[in-house]
Amino acid sequence: MKRMNDNRRRVAPAAPVEEIEGQLEGRNALTEALRSGRTVDKVFIAAGETDRGLQRLAAQAKEAGAVVVPVDRRKLDAMSTTHSHQGVIALAAAHEYATIDDILEEAAARGETALIVICDELADPHNLGAIMRSAECAGAHGVIIPKRRSVGLTATVAKASAGAIEYMKVARVTNINNAISELKEKGVWVFGTAAEGSIPMYKADLTGPTAIVIGNEGQGMSPLVQKNCDVTVHIPMKGQISSLNASAAASILLYEAVRQRLG
Repeated sequence: MKRMNDNRRRVAPAAPVEEIEGQLEGRNALTEALRSGRTVDKVFIAAGETDRGLQRLAAQAKEAGAVVVPVDRRKLDAMSTTHSHQGVIALAAAHEYATIDDILEEAAARGETALIVICDELADPHNLGAIMRSAECAGAHGVIIPKRRSVGLTATVAKASAGAIEYMKVARVTNINNAISELKEKGVWVFGTAAEGSIPMYKADLTGPTAIVIGNEGQGMSPLVQKNCDVTVHIPMKGQISSLNASAAASILLYEAVRQRLG
């Protein structure tokens, strides 16, 4: 019987996840990434794994600054695109991280008063990317994020930043409260944003060295972070909805700082 011609349009296969999100699967992939000095954000390792080689690899990743998370093998199976994860999947950063000193030095090099955004455990990569974009447009000098319970510099963040990731310094710190203390010691005033903030943002003096804290999408700032802020401010709300998206709130505060600094 003569075979019928298949005239259906062929659809190109989707790009593998590792190309989209910086996902590295398997021991060799992670070993080479660490050996090359590539920044690895997070490592998911099979819980209860007794293989010494895998444990040693996890320890090396942790020493290099990655967050190591033990997970059930079924989660690894679900995450895997190669179906050969060998008990480990890592997420590599789309860009190198800076330090708090790097951010402050950037402000000094420009001859400007520091303007920094602190993100308290943001989970949505689109929010972080949008904040980086607004921060870059507003002339901010850097963004600070925590290592744990926060999205890192993934490819999705890079895309959402619309290129700002190439220009905006991002420091990833072990503890946000320690970072706040360090900034205070270096003369930076820390302004937390909250619906119940003590003053409206228009009454906050954002002309001096300033760090603006943006809380996470669900709960806002953690109680300890809020306590450690010098001042809490609120954005006046005139509508029926009582809160703004995290990236929208960051943009409003950043441009209030720009307005004040322009005089």
